[in-house]
Amino acid sequence: MPVELGPASFAEHTTLRVGGVVRTWIIARTEDACIEAVVECDDIGDPLLVLGGGSNVVCSDSPFEGTVLQVAPTGISTLDRGGHIRVVAAAGEEWDELVERTLEAGCAAFAPLSGIPGLVGASPIQNIGAYGAEVADFIVSVRVWDRIDRAVRELSDEECSFGYRTSMFKSSIDRFVVLSVTFDLPLDEFVCVDYAQLAAVLGVEVGDSVSGTRVRQAVLELRRGKGMLLDPDDHDTWSVGSFFVNPVISEAQAMSLPDDCPVFDAPDGIKVSAAWLIDNSGVGCGFQLSESGAQVSTKHSLAICNAHNATCEDVLELARAMRARVRERFDIELEPEPRLIGCSL
Repeated sequence: MPVELGPASFAEHTTLRVGGVVRTWIIARTEDACIEAVVECDDIGDPLLVLGGGSNVVCSDSPFEGTVLQVAPTGISTLDRGGHIRVVAAAGEEWDELVERTLEAGCAAFAPLSGIPGLVGASPIQNIGAYGAEVADFIVSVRVWDRIDRAVRELSDEECSFGYRTSMFKSSIDRFVVLSVTFDLPLDEFVCVDYAQLAAVLGVEVGDSVSGTRVRQAVLELRRGKGMLLDPDDHDTWSVGSFFVNPVISEAQAMSLPDDCPVFDAPDGIKVSAAWLIDNSGVGCGFQLSESGAQVSTKHSLAICNAHNATCEDVLELARAMRARVRERFDIELEPEPRLIGCSL
């Protein structure tokens, strides 16, 4: 059975620690409890928001007159299939704990994705990625509750339509509730390092193979230095991580940028470093609007943090200012990475 907590607030349950009061907060610790709670809300027409770890959402300061369902089923199963391991992880598992588990099982593929906050259920929605790796490269299928068809479905990786920091789930954000994810991981304790910054920290060349344990340690070190590892005592980590995605632009646009702007080939054009664009538009680490509780992280210009009793509007005003400066300087429109709940830029 789902556990109903009654009134709660987004500020208490999200990493950014902003947001208004929620009328009803439910924690569902099994797959059946998740489905039961969704069906009950849909039957009575109650507004429903499905939430995982709360690490990638910006929530309005206004009260939410509905139900928040916190998806919390746990469980990980593995099957050796000869040369690779089939892993089925429940949506409520902590992502970084899955990374550790698979590394212990001899699979280093997830090591570059170490330290990413949030739950397994969010990983296909966002197609999480970091340091040259994307989770979509290893997803076999995603088990979901389809709120329209009212049935459990197993969606293949092709059906998920993965792209850079996106998936089919983003365009159908309220239709599917992720219940579990199935991965295939190569049985290999080494991983190819494809990201220049990570290679530099490791002291290797791009394309070299390095043990997953070393890669994980290096990634955690990099993330800690950028304020991207959650720490209750460090306000730089009171954030959603990267607030903007790296924009993908045309080759002609890329040619107009300064030579020192980091660019990368992408399937649909040229990917540009959003952090560089922000840094070079006059918004540096620690930037803050007058009388605002929100601040650009002192460690990384791509993160907006709750520096001191920030409101949702504080965060949005700062994001708008950052986006406007990049637009004015480079004629590039930054897009937010987190989901905006009851608010907009």
